[in-house]
Amino acid sequence: MTSTGIRLHAPAPGWSITADVVVVGSGVAGLTAALRCEAAGLTTVVVTKARLDDGSTRWAQGGVAAALGEGDTPEQHLDDTLVAGAGLCDEEAVRLLVTEGPGAVRRLISTGARFDTDDAGTIQLTREGGHHRRRIAHAGGDATGAEISRALVDAVRARGLRTIENALVLDLLTDAEGRTAGVTLHVMGEGQHDGVGAVHAPAVVLATGGMGQVFSATTNPAVSTGDGVALALRAGAEVSDLEFVQFHPTVLFLGPDAEGQQPLVSEAVRGEGAHLVDADGTRFMVGQHELAELAPRDIVAKGITRRMQETGAEHMYLDGRHFGAEMWERRFPTILAACRAHGIDPVTEPVPVAPAAHYASGGVRTDDRGRTTVPGLYACGEAACTGVHGANRLASNSLLEGLVYAERIAADLAAAHVDGTLAARVPAPVPHAECPAHPLLAPEARFAVQRIMTEGAGVLRSADSLARAAERLERLHTEALEALETDGKTPEPGVDTWEATNLLGIARVLVAAARLREETRGCHWREDRPERDDENWRRHIVVTLRPDRSLAERLTETADFPPTR
Repeated sequence: MTSTGIRLHAPAPGWSITADVVVVGSGVAGLTAALRCEAAGLTTVVVTKARLDDGSTRWAQGGVAAALGEGDTPEQHLDDTLVAGAGLCDEEAVRLLVTEGPGAVRRLISTGARFDTDDAGTIQLTREGGHHRRRIAHAGGDATGAEISRALVDAVRARGLRTIENALVLDLLTDAEGRTAGVTLHVMGEGQHDGVGAVHAPAVVLATGGMGQVFSATTNPAVSTGDGVALALRAGAEVSDLEFVQFHPTVLFLGPDAEGQQPLVSEAVRGEGAHLVDADGTRFMVGQHELAELAPRDIVAKGITRRMQETGAEHMYLDGRHFGAEMWERRFPTILAACRAHGIDPVTEPVPVAPAAHYASGGVRTDDRGRTTVPGLYACGEAACTGVHGANRLASNSLLEGLVYAERIAADLAAAHVDGTLAARVPAPVPHAECPAHPLLAPEARFAVQRIMTEGAGVLRSADSLARAAERLERLHTEALEALETDGKTPEPGVDTWEATNLLGIARVLVAAARLREETRGCHWREDRPERDDENWRRHIVVTLRPDRSLAERLTETADFPPTR
C-alpha cells in the first residue's frame, strides 16, 4: 500500500480523543462492530454523520435474508446469491455469509431486535427477487431496518458506548509507515466537541454506507455521499466494483424532475404477489425470466426500462390492488403511508414506479476479516466490497452482510487486543500540515455531478455517454485543481463543500470502471456491449488514487479477490 498523502482542505484539528477502535457509521454494520468490540474490552468510539439512527439501515424495508426456514439451507442461499452476482461473487466470501448468517441473525435478536412472528412464535419469512425460497425475515411488516436500528441504538446507549453524532469524517490519519492512526472529523453544531478534531486510534472501521447521492434520484438518504470510500481512496486503499450500482426497480415515481431521496416500494411487495404492468395492464415481465417479477433486480430494472422505451412511458406500474386494504395496512404500512402522502392509494390503484439508484455492490476492497489494503483500516457494510455481491446484490443480503462481516472485524480486533498486537501498534500520526490539500468543490457542484452521472452512467450506459460523463467530471476536477494551484483559491471548507468533493471523487472512479468494463453484466448495462463476456471480463476492476490525483486501474486475475496484504 502506498499512501497518496492527499487530504481534504480543512482546518487543523482543534481537539482530540483516543481509543482502541473508531467506528465510522451507525447502521447495522457500524453498530454491530462497535458493540462486539466493546464487549471484547476494546475502548470504542462511534462517529456518525447525523443522529445514531439516521443512516441507510433505518430505510431498509424488505428484511434480512438467511436460511432460517424449514427445508432451507445455506447451500441453497449460496446458489441464489451466486446466480444474482452474475459470475463475479467471491464464492468463499458468499459461503462465509450464508453459513454464519443464521447465527448472526439470532444474535441480533438476542440484542433486542423483534422480527415478525406467527402465533406460535416462529419467525415469518417472505420471498424477494432472486430467492427460490422464503428466507426474508422482516419486522413491522415493511419496517425491518427501523426495528434493527432501534435495537442496536438502544443497546449502544444502554452499554454507554462513546458516540460523536453530527460528525462528518474527513480523512484517515496515518503514521510514518502508512499505518492507520485514527481519523479527522468535523462536528456540526454545539456539543462536547465542535469543529474539526481527531480521534486517535490504531484501528478504524469504515461503515459509512452508500453513495446513492451521486445520482439525481436515489432511495438513499441525504447523508449517503460516499464519504468513507472517498476517504479510503485518499488514504491509498484499493476500491473495487464501483461500476456495479444497483438501481432498485420499483421506486415511487414522483415526476421526471424529482431529485434527492425517493420513496422505495419494497421488493417484498412483489414477493407477496404484486404484478408489474404497463399502462395497458400487461404483465411484461412474464416470459422474460422464470421468476417473472421476482427475477434478480438487474433483470427487473432492465425489463422496466425496456418497456418504458418501447412505449414511450416515463414509468411502469406495480399492481397490488388484489391484496385488499387489510393486507396493505398489516404487511406494508410504511409503503402505504408513503404512497398516500403523495396522492396514490395502492388499495384502489396501481402504483407508478421507475428504477432509481439504490445500492453500491462495490466499495473499499476487503478480505474475509474486513481488512483493507491499508494496515489498521477496516470496512464493512455498503462501504465495503467483500466479494459477496459480485455484479448485483441479491435482495436482502445487505443487512446480513453488515451483520456477518462486522462480527468478523470485531473478532479480528479482539484477537489483536488479546495477543497485544493492537496496543503495540498505537501510532503517532503524521503532522496535519505535511499533507497536501485536496481542492474543494463549491456546494452547487453537487447537483452538476448528479446530473452528469444520471445522464451518462445511470441504468443505461454506452461508450459515448460514459465518455461525455468522464469529460465533464474531469473538467470539474481540473478547474478546482487549477484554482487551488494557480492562486490558492478553493471554496470555504464546510460540510457542503466536503460532500460535493467526495461525490466527485466517487463519480470519477465509477465512470472510469464503467468505461473500462466493455460488457453487460449484472447491474452494469452497456447498450453498446449488450452481451456478457466471461472470457475477458469475469474479473474485478480495482482502482486506486495516485499522489497526482489521477486514477490507476487494474484487473484481478479471476473472480476471486487476491489477498489484501
